[in-house]
Amino acid sequence: MSDPSNPHIKNRTTPQWGLYQRENFLKQNEGQAPLFNTDPRKLEERAKERLSEGGWYTPTLHPSIQPKQFYASSNAGLSNTHLTNRQSFYRHRLIPNQLVDTNNRDTTTEIFNHKVSAPIGFAPIGINKIYHPAGESAVAKVAGELNLPYCLSTAGSTSIEDVGKANGTGSPRFYQLYMPHDDELTVSLLTRAWEAGFDALILTTDTWQLGWRHDDVSSSNYAFYRGFGADLGLTDPVFRKRCQEDGIDPEVDVVAASVKWIDSVWHGRAWSWEKIPWLMETWKGISGGRPFAIKGIQSVADARRCVEFGVDGIVVSNHAGRQVDGAVASLDALESIVEAVGKDIYVMFDSGVRGASDVVKALALGARFVFVGRLWIWGLSIAGEEGVRHVIKSLLADLDILMGVAGFNRVKDFDRSILGEFAFGFGVLGLLLILIDSGPKNYSLIPQKSL
Repeated sequence: MSDPSNPHIKNRTTPQWGLYQRENFLKQNEGQAPLFNTDPRKLEERAKERLSEGGWYTPTLHPSIQPKQFYASSNAGLSNTHLTNRQSFYRHRLIPNQLVDTNNRDTTTEIFNHKVSAPIGFAPIGINKIYHPAGESAVAKVAGELNLPYCLSTAGSTSIEDVGKANGTGSPRFYQLYMPHDDELTVSLLTRAWEAGFDALILTTDTWQLGWRHDDVSSSNYAFYRGFGADLGLTDPVFRKRCQEDGIDPEVDVVAASVKWIDSVWHGRAWSWEKIPWLMETWKGISGGRPFAIKGIQSVADARRCVEFGVDGIVVSNHAGRQVDGAVASLDALESIVEAVGKDIYVMFDSGVRGASDVVKALALGARFVFVGRLWIWGLSIAGEEGVRHVIKSLLADLDILMGVAGFNRVKDFDRSILGEFAFGFGVLGLLLILIDSGPKNYSLIPQKSL
């Protein structure tokens, strides 16, 4: 096990994250047990159970709609994009090195001039209060404690200001924008974000409208139409003014205000590249030149366009398979994009990450930073703030231990030379193994699970 008296610990520039393994193994000696199993497949199942027990699902207005669905698990269409995300990770294999002195390994990296404790960040996920009453504040608090970047979604269920306070002074935090079709409101949101300590802006471009998600549609599962997820608008002076103009009092009719927020502010109407210069200039002016990034890039052409426009960074992402069914795996898109523009722009990654080996594979393929989402949502659903902390500390321990036993000393060691590929010509059994690992919701060959 990780030896707490190891003399090398004091020489390390990052914590001995792997000691969290030892801490959990010792719990039985103390008459305790680890908080819960962090195997992603078991995590999701426990999250579903816990939400049913705690009643934290999106409220259902009609008694015939049963069962209520777990919103975070819904994917577009037949979940094929979700499946191919996991298949791509499965295909790429790590090649460990032996007899490498990894006693002083270092997990730190830099993102947008922030030195952070690992190349792992909290992806922007909205409406956290449908998973736990503590919502985004609990997640932001853990991110601040661990010195990992936190990204707040425009669809959040906690105000910008409260999330900033929970994240803590000096903690790296970024603001993810769904851009309103109201420039005055956009400026208001960006100004509030900057004043609350969010010092990078990430525009998401793949969600002008929700993808077709069968489970959510069949169960009428949309939190915004129940009065959840409009908190950034309900606390915004410009949006409140717009509500007043339409005869809506947000204090009296939260549902009407929430419907207005999602329907008329930023859903259902797409932006084009022509709007990007204005948004960049506006953000740079408000923030004094802080970074602007675009999330949702999947094609080389779009990545090159970002470079041409002077965008500071991109997040290669297919929204974890929740928007376009049958799309390219985000990890496969990453390879092509890095080859084309990796030297010209800061490339980040998300979609389908389930463990430390996935993080390492994305970094090896050229991403400079990796965001995770569903893992911590499941932890939040199970045990609130402590659940998020347990999931992320486990992920950090997983990364620390992987580096120690596979012969990697620093994040820069992760490059294409450490990857091999596992060919798909291995018969029906191999295919079934991938399907089971991937857990799509609509395959008749395997149990009906989704990760």
